[in-house]
Amino acid sequence: MPQADLVFTGGPVLTLDPARSRATSLAVTGDRITAVGHDEVRELIGPGTEVVDLAGKLLLPGFQDAHIHAVGGGCELAECDLTGSVDAAEYLARIRAYAEAHPDREWITGGGWSLESFEGGLPTRQLLDSVVPDRPVLLSNRDHHGAWANTRALELAGITAGTPDPADGRIEREADGGPSGMLQEGATGLVSRLVPPSTAQDRLAGLLRAQRLLHSLGVTGWQDALLGAFNGMADPSDAYLTAAGDGSLTARVTGALWWDRERGAEQIPELVERRRRLTSGRFRATSVKIMQDGVAENFTAAMTAPYLDGCGCATGNSGLSFVDPEALRGHVTALDALDFQVHFHALGDRAVREALDAVEASITANGRRGNRHHLAHLQVVHPADLPRFAALGAIANIQPLWAAHEPQMDELTIPFLGEERAAWQYPFGSLLRSGATLAAGSDWPVSSPNPLEGIHVAVNRRAPETPEEKVFYPEERLDPLSALAAYTAGAAHVNGHDDAGSLAAGNLADLVVLDRDVLAAPADEIAGARVERTYVGGRSVYEA
Repeated sequence: MPQADLVFTGGPVLTLDPARSRATSLAVTGDRITAVGHDEVRELIGPGTEVVDLAGKLLLPGFQDAHIHAVGGGCELAECDLTGSVDAAEYLARIRAYAEAHPDREWITGGGWSLESFEGGLPTRQLLDSVVPDRPVLLSNRDHHGAWANTRALELAGITAGTPDPADGRIEREADGGPSGMLQEGATGLVSRLVPPSTAQDRLAGLLRAQRLLHSLGVTGWQDALLGAFNGMADPSDAYLTAAGDGSLTARVTGALWWDRERGAEQIPELVERRRRLTSGRFRATSVKIMQDGVAENFTAAMTAPYLDGCGCATGNSGLSFVDPEALRGHVTALDALDFQVHFHALGDRAVREALDAVEASITANGRRGNRHHLAHLQVVHPADLPRFAALGAIANIQPLWAAHEPQMDELTIPFLGEERAAWQYPFGSLLRSGATLAAGSDWPVSSPNPLEGIHVAVNRRAPETPEEKVFYPEERLDPLSALAAYTAGAAHVNGHDDAGSLAAGNLADLVVLDRDVLAAPADEIAGARVERTYVGGRSVYEA
């Protein structure tokens, strides 16, 4: 019997196969799993075999992320970082310190601030002027659907009281109509187009920085949710292609090509050519990202009924559909016929319905081609649309970290949705019970890339740092095994890596070792687990 290169033994092995079976030993030869079982696997140990004693620690498939912006996140780690705080004074101190430490930077860029830190979610230009008056500043908020600009940046962009709002965004204004410093959605592009572009070297460094972080969190593969230039963000495609070519890309990456919402079907031949060109090694660009709406906090998520005002009365605003729904059906049908996967940003219930209608149209025209179209975010889903996911084979791509009470949710979202519609938010349990396939992602750098934190919130519907907080619609909690499956088998399925999402002989040896069996521990301790080892194709890419 041939010896294995690597054998894990002495601990629980969670296979995440369809039976959700368990084992105690696993063998790897080359980049593949060659045996999963118990004591009999030890017979594959020979003189050259590396043996890893799990000592009771948990071995499971490597986590995958179904919606992330890895290059952008890695680049932001080198910019002015405002994450991890909700204190406006702390933001200003960090911005001042960053500007002083980088006197040669023409622009101060970065982000990660929270809407809850400012009244109405609206910071002012004057606040930024108080710490950086002489250079332009542009800082994305945590969800990257808006940005905070100082007066100098607004002046350079020529934004005045007479500047009209773009069709896909909004300039927040002072009493005289002049810009207040907050730019929503597409309006950020009025300023971000002036920011000096990142270099290819910057983007490659950002990718490798992100990859190190993600491997340390047990992530072995992901879907980058935006390959293209958008609102001043540079196209990360060259970084992936370079890293795939020189072997420094150790993760398995599927890229989602950006659908330019200012154009129509004439861009499809370009997407076909980009898919051909952007396929190398562990990188392939086989998905197309269509952003159908915005976000609820700034009232641009597309809803079936109007938002409420501060008094609880209906407004005239139901959000934005960035792509005409009828045109969307035609575009998705054409993309499906060319065997593209479509990756929708669909946050409001109208956007979700429009995306499902487009998937249904593609099936009517083309039959079922198995292209694994998926809808990301799913903040508000109308109950009538829940069973359509399973019926259409549309995958629910969830970002669990957002399904918790926090000031942004309780102060800037729920009051403007109303009680009934607020209860339709992040319906993970309902989707699972209706037969939908769940995949999970982080949307990093919007929120933490740590899968264990996401699993914790999916199971507990409370943020790890606020265990005393009330549960966010407890009927939508997932059981721990289903949450783990969404971050492994489910995300691998969306990303086109079916042989990496479960542990079975013949599958890729993409593995993670946790310091404890999270299924045996109390549910409110899941986020406390830590990654000890990560392997991609049987090769160690991280060891604590």
